[in-house]
Amino acid sequence: MTPATPSLRVRSFDPLIFLWIVLAAALIFLVVNPLYQLIQTSLQDADTGAFTLRNYVAAYSRPRYLIAMWNSIRLGFSVTALCLLFAVPMAWAVSRTNMPCKGLVRVLVLGAFITPPYLGAIGWILLAGPNSGWLNRIWMGLTGAEQGLFDIYTFEGLAFNIAVYSFPYIFIFTSAALDLVSSEMEDAANILGAGVIRTTLKVTLPLVLPAIMGGAIITFLEAIALFGSPALIAIPARFNVVTTQLLQFFSQPIRAEVAAAYAVPLLAITVVLFVLQRWLVRRRGFVALTGKGGERRVMEIGPWRYVMLIYCLFVLSLSVLLPYIVLSQAALAKAWGRGFSLDNLTLHNFTYLLFQHETAAQSVINSFTYAAAAACIAIVLGLSIAYIVSRRLLPFAGVLSFLAMAPFVVPGIVLAIAFYAAYAPPPFMLYGTATILILAFATRFLPIGYANADAAIRSINPEMEEAVRILGGGRLVAIRKVMAPLMKRSLIGAWLLVFIPATRELSSALFLYGPKTRTMSVMLMDMSEEGNFEHLAALGFLLLAATLGIVGLASALLGRDFMLRRERQ
Repeated sequence: MTPATPSLRVRSFDPLIFLWIVLAAALIFLVVNPLYQLIQTSLQDADTGAFTLRNYVAAYSRPRYLIAMWNSIRLGFSVTALCLLFAVPMAWAVSRTNMPCKGLVRVLVLGAFITPPYLGAIGWILLAGPNSGWLNRIWMGLTGAEQGLFDIYTFEGLAFNIAVYSFPYIFIFTSAALDLVSSEMEDAANILGAGVIRTTLKVTLPLVLPAIMGGAIITFLEAIALFGSPALIAIPARFNVVTTQLLQFFSQPIRAEVAAAYAVPLLAITVVLFVLQRWLVRRRGFVALTGKGGERRVMEIGPWRYVMLIYCLFVLSLSVLLPYIVLSQAALAKAWGRGFSLDNLTLHNFTYLLFQHETAAQSVINSFTYAAAAACIAIVLGLSIAYIVSRRLLPFAGVLSFLAMAPFVVPGIVLAIAFYAAYAPPPFMLYGTATILILAFATRFLPIGYANADAAIRSINPEMEEAVRILGGGRLVAIRKVMAPLMKRSLIGAWLLVFIPATRELSSALFLYGPKTRTMSVMLMDMSEEGNFEHLAALGFLLLAATLGIVGLASALLGRDFMLRRERQ
């Protein structure tokens, strides 16, 4: 008995353990090292490398730095409140009522979701710029007023602009949860005499409160981490938020250590929010699905279904219809201020960008190349880590799961500064290269790849994999021959869900790009500073057209609503 034990241990040794260790090390390289370097840089003297708190003193010693932080927090709460007002009634109407034209509403929500917020900001500058915006010109023409009614260059204008492009997060979370809730408890409330509104407020919405909270937290983080919209609106309005203030730290001379110190509290805020959300959910019970099969029936709301439709279309016109109309006019105009006329139409803006501009065509290639590479890395690494965690192939697999989801709570601009601190200095010296942009994008959207891969792996019974191994196939053969074909659909969807936001990612790109690695998002920001709205709108439409083409392909492969409602495995 005793001599057999060592040989048993030798036979049970899995040589693939080295592969799993390499993959875990790659995860640490992408997630842990940048965040560690961010904190370390914030505590180091720029010249001597000695421990110091002077960077934090410098980051928070001036009132305008503190005001910028307060503006961001205030902006986050304002945007979240508006998004809840926009999204929750819309999600309820689409998922739980007999409102007509639900398909149209979902398509328009998808349009708002794929529209880059900074492109939407350009649209609203053309719509609500003081006096020159189209809405103000129409108002002055109709009323004879000397001044316009709207001014996008205000704090309220910025909050509104971000909200009309951030509410899809709450809509997606809430509608997905509502689609799974049985009508049994709503029927019980109706039997006891509760009306539609009371039933919704007292029964339906409390059941999906965790989903609403999750969407609200993402919306808050999105609002305080955005750079494009604040750069276009807040800077001309002469007030700062955290992201615009961080950019100033990166102007010459670059003060990366002060920027790191200024970014660390932003990271702390995100962690506190997620801990608070988990604590609140844990304190209450939210049981919407039980072992008894439940039927989900739509509510009959009578004439109110048309009121809800009008409300949904009004909100969506603010995020999609109106901005797209003015952007189309600008993209096809010789001079956008001349208005809609046949003699003002031209395709020169598109031909100039594609064939004459020095860097515009290259920025298009860069954007889609970097996004595709980042999506491949995120999916491969996410799938690998999910497999290691689900099969418990390494000790402390739960830690790997946490690390794979950690970038979810790191704002893009903080992640960019972390990558700058980790990989710009020697020995890596990756600043301004395609490599650092691809790695930053992959890390930024790794949680999407991991979450989708984990869900797909959990839907496959391990016995199928074991059957292959019993027949003599190794673990890699089982993965390639059994698991990969079964997960192909989910992984394609996850790849697209990483690729699409990576093509429009601005916060990371703006801090890490070089002269030869400019992306479309950075190019759009550069053009906005030049004030050439015609070329800017045309480039924005090239980005939208390519994105819509990819979404169309995904719809053909995966179903038309792959981004809004994932199929249950």
